[in-house]
Amino acid sequence: MRENRRVKEPIVAITKALTEGKSLEKALDLLPIDKIIKKGDKVIITPNWVKDKSPKEGVVVGPKTLQKLIQYVKTKEPSAIYIATGSGGAETPTVIKSVGYDKVIEEENIEFIDMNYGPFIELKLDHQIIKSTPINKIIDEVDVIISFTQLKYHEEATVTASIKNIAMGYPPASKHGFPKKNTGIHDDLHGFIRSMANKVPIDLAIISADKAMIGTGPTFGKAVDTPGLIIASTDPLAADSIGARLLGFLPQAVAYIYGLYQDKLGEADPKKMTIKGLDLIEAEKIFSKSAYDDKEARVDREELKDIHGN
Repeated sequence: MRENRRVKEPIVAITKALTEGKSLEKALDLLPIDKIIKKGDKVIITPNWVKDKSPKEGVVVGPKTLQKLIQYVKTKEPSAIYIATGSGGAETPTVIKSVGYDKVIEEENIEFIDMNYGPFIELKLDHQIIKSTPINKIIDEVDVIISFTQLKYHEEATVTASIKNIAMGYPPASKHGFPKKNTGIHDDLHGFIRSMANKVPIDLAIISADKAMIGTGPTFGKAVDTPGLIIASTDPLAADSIGARLLGFLPQAVAYIYGLYQDKLGEADPKKMTIKGLDLIEAEKIFSKSAYDDKEARVDREELKDIHGN
């Protein structure tokens, strides 16, 4: 299995357009996408399909935008594209049919792999409870992993974004149970997310705040309508750190983000990132206005703070 992501430089694109799909395309164009996806690559796209609820509720990604992402990836001429994830809140095929993802998969003629089932390889983890987990062998066969998710509060993980999407989408529910709580993952959830992130490199992180969630996430919070607001990055830790700031958290407020920063998995200090598109403070103003009707309710006020808030 690959040990490192394709591009190590923490480049972040923050965009806002009239639609989520157009904003996504704009964000991807700002990244060195040709270094991330090369002709002939096998590519996994992992959408957040946690539960069979509507995208309008901020729970799962929108089918239309997922289709835009697939079509964009196709322009880079990969040899194969897989949609691969394992729902924790319901059987994955139930989520697919309920939300309408089955039509996208059929129209784009790509393969779906349910990560809740095998064939498996064994992935060793540096975790105090879960020493290893089965994981579908597809991760040993692909060149690029893309995480596509909504930005959400989470009642245990604090923030759920690109890293948690992979960390909880890949361990199989057939082993860990629905909703993946039977073997001890949630007894140290932050540690488990951290251990998975250190083993499974994410090459492209995409976080949508078009329908974000505040309050009690990841499924029963309040949906925030911020049309077309997208974060995309070559560095999943950078993407998630920016997303966490929109929700009001510096890196140390989210244990797995700060832990991965200490592990040197990626960058969490926006002052050390290359940020393209929207200015981070402006993005925070836009999100705070939508979420709280107050553009001043944000982490970065007069100036951009560092990792510890200056």
